Amino acid sequence: MKRFLLLFLCAVFPAMADHGIALHGAPQLPAGFAHFDHVNPNAPKGGKLKLAIGSGFDTLNPYAINGIAPGGIGMIHDSLMKSNPNEPFSQYGLIAKDIHLSSDRRIITFTLNNRATFNDGSPITAEDVVFSFNTLREKGTPLYRVYYQDVEKAETINAHTVRFTLKNTQNRELPLILGQLPVLSKAYWKDRDFTKTSLDIPVSSGPYIIKNIDPNRSITYQFNPNYWAKNLNVNVGYYNFDEIQYDTYLDTTVAVEAFRSGLTDLHMENVAKRWVAEQQWPEVQSGKIKSAEIPHHLPSGMQGFVFNLRNPLFQDIRVRQAITKVLDFKWINQNLFFGLYQRTTSFFDNSDLKAPPLPDEKEKKLLMPYKDMLPPGTIDTAFELPDLETRDALRQAMDLLESAGWSVQNNVLTKDGKPFHFTLLLDAVSAPVWERIALPFVGRLKRLGIRADIQTIDLLQYKTKLDQFDFDMIAFVWAESLSPGNEQADYWGSTAAQTPGSTNLAGIQNPVVDTLIQKIKSAQTQSELQTATHALDRVLLHHYLVVPHWYSSVSRLLYKPDLHFPDKIPLQGMDLMTWWKK
Repeated sequence: MKRFLLLFLCAVFPAMADHGIALHGAPQLPAGFAHFDHVNPNAPKGGKLKLAIGSGFDTLNPYAINGIAPGGIGMIHDSLMKSNPNEPFSQYGLIAKDIHLSSDRRIITFTLNNRATFNDGSPITAEDVVFSFNTLREKGTPLYRVYYQDVEKAETINAHTVRFTLKNTQNRELPLILGQLPVLSKAYWKDRDFTKTSLDIPVSSGPYIIKNIDPNRSITYQFNPNYWAKNLNVNVGYYNFDEIQYDTYLDTTVAVEAFRSGLTDLHMENVAKRWVAEQQWPEVQSGKIKSAEIPHHLPSGMQGFVFNLRNPLFQDIRVRQAITKVLDFKWINQNLFFGLYQRTTSFFDNSDLKAPPLPDEKEKKLLMPYKDMLPPGTIDTAFELPDLETRDALRQAMDLLESAGWSVQNNVLTKDGKPFHFTLLLDAVSAPVWERIALPFVGRLKRLGIRADIQTIDLLQYKTKLDQFDFDMIAFVWAESLSPGNEQADYWGSTAAQTPGSTNLAGIQNPVVDTLIQKIKSAQTQSELQTATHALDRVLLHHYLVVPHWYSSVSRLLYKPDLHFPDKIPLQGMDLMTWWKK
């Protein structure tokens, strides 16, 4: 009997706990490492960092679907483990000092650091972890239900040990996703409605606590001097500011002027025209304001005008192909962007996860069984965006529209007596940026007989409409990482398309896409992950879900000269929490 028990335990748990975990292979840093490679371990502490945010806020709970949370709110909550931004996807112990992973990756056990406490001094226990998991899965945003759908159960083993049992062993990313679980206080939340908006300051587990709030205007975070993990190796060189303040500026032009006049300390610029003009400021020329272009190696994600396939207007792929031809990126880049951007031609641009023009043998083998379920040309034709003169692009677009049954009558594109008319919905905060792109786009659509209106609404209304998929077309960005996984189901999965609040805003429901998402989630090696991601990228592109925009492989910053950042930029780009003031 003892021999059987010993064999059982060896099958369930590895011989030793691991200090970290990587999606594929082993984490780069050994047990007992001093600090992450990209930080300055001797960075001075102190000072106040003032930043601008582009929206107001009406809740301090960023994990529920209702309300808008303020910038920086994630700083008040810690997770079980902490990611190293200098690796594609690796995590090291934070609240959990180590992780046990069964040989089949079906049972994950975290042992909590017995020094871990909430900001009120109460200990963080396994009960808090299980409570956090169940609350987020049942009452959090839809993303958590997608993330945790393959978890069979979460249970406490003792006060400092929690075990998760998975439904299957195919979701290779899930142990790391569980490591990202934000830990909430059960004592604080158990008698409160998690789904309601609230500006009550919660008990929290992170390095910063909320010092004061001015709803919709400002929030100030203060470093918790009693933060139990301030000297933990994953935190060395981090959280160097005593206070971080976020002020709301609904107009980006006003935000820029606020920075220039000293009201904020740092400005991230994403408008090329402004960036070029800012380089000529006397303050920049004299060094009173610093500027930098910081490279990153993250996938660009997909930014574009998004078709809502729930709208019958956009259900014919030929219509979507036609409208995609209308955006004149070459003119926009030359006349509005000073040539600073590249056209997005992949959901994973700027990385090796981008699908090559044609599939290699491994990708072709993966896709061939589904060839008849894919748009024509998906496997044997490269996806290309038009680089044509306006007249040629519009002529090709009209040919596609006519093949879909549309025709121009009295300068109006019609079908079955109904005009082609839709609305591009924008939020009031970002509208000034989008409108200068949208207006020439709408003008070119008009030449095809298509009427496209631009409607701007306030941010809360906009969020509500997106949550309910109540729009024709929007401008949106899907962020991507070097380790795509469970979030893809929320982006493109068929279930998410019917789940209010998900980010499957395009509304695609396709069994091949669902299968490829599962292939990504279950990839055993980096090579398998890359092949499956190439295939998903290719299939999404050939479905023409968006009119792709553009991307940049650098972050453009203006900042005060008393701000400093480490010499080494991590793989995933700028890490503001490693900056300091001197």
